[in-house]
Amino acid sequence: MTRRDSLLAVLVAAAWGFNFVVIEWGMGSRADGSVPPLLFAAVRFALVALPAVFLLPRPQAPWWAVAAVGAFMSLGQFGFLYVSMAAGMPAGLASLVLQAQVVLTVVIAAGVLRERPTRAQVAGVGLGCLGLLVVALGRGGHVPLAAFALCLLAALSWAVGNVVARAMKVPGGLGLTVWSALVVPVPMVGLAIALDGPGTIGRGVEAFGWEAAVSTLYTVVFASFVGFGVFNTLLARNPSSAVVPWILLVPPVGIVSAWLCLGEVPAPGELAGGTILVLGVLVAMRPPRAPAPDMGSVPTGVSR
Repeated sequence: MTRRDSLLAVLVAAAWGFNFVVIEWGMGSRADGSVPPLLFAAVRFALVALPAVFLLPRPQAPWWAVAAVGAFMSLGQFGFLYVSMAAGMPAGLASLVLQAQVVLTVVIAAGVLRERPTRAQVAGVGLGCLGLLVVALGRGGHVPLAAFALCLLAALSWAVGNVVARAMKVPGGLGLTVWSALVVPVPMVGLAIALDGPGTIGRGVEAFGWEAAVSTLYTVVFASFVGFGVFNTLLARNPSSAVVPWILLVPPVGIVSAWLCLGEVPAPGELAGGTILVLGVLVAMRPPRAPAPDMGSVPTGVSR
């Protein structure tokens, strides 16, 4: 990756890390009730798709591929994530557990796309996984098992979406983000009605205050347009194993943001694990050593 692509990856990680705090704040901030999680997600992606879909050309890829990206990277990931957080997953810990997608993406890409990671990337991802384990052991015991499992399913869905986006190799990440969002709102609303009952839309409208509106604005502009637009572009021009490890920076941002904004004081294990995660990113991003020139093939001083 170039230095410019690396800086863009850091920007994405920062936007996504703070996104967890914004989601939790917007979804449950009103005293008279919280916005149903799947309905909240449906509103977000409806605004991602409309009216931008009329302004951006459709990605040069088959419809099924664009729909698959939306189904896994948006519908699956955020459907599971929003429900997980509504079920009791704290914002800071959610930002951590979701990064299981790093390992899953590298493994799936290696098997499906034959993208073999370098030794540095393997070591960096391994170090990042160690950081995830340290944080999980430091504070994960009080989280409901169902919420934890849902967050892991969100990570798996994201990983599959990463590999599909990389396999398409379509330029123009913003167009892919917008057009793939078209597959999200209708199924998400249907799931919300099926899980929360036919009155879920009415309850959601009543609970949708200015806090939810500000939260939605952030998730649409910064997390979706900026975040996924840039991320999909990076995946289109770099191997998955070079792009995805940067997202290990999301948990430290999420943990610190939840600490400052929501009062989720991190345990020593979280701080130690976050540090290990950052080190893992630095190791994974180390460029491979250039092979030493073979001086024996051409004698010194002899030209051909």
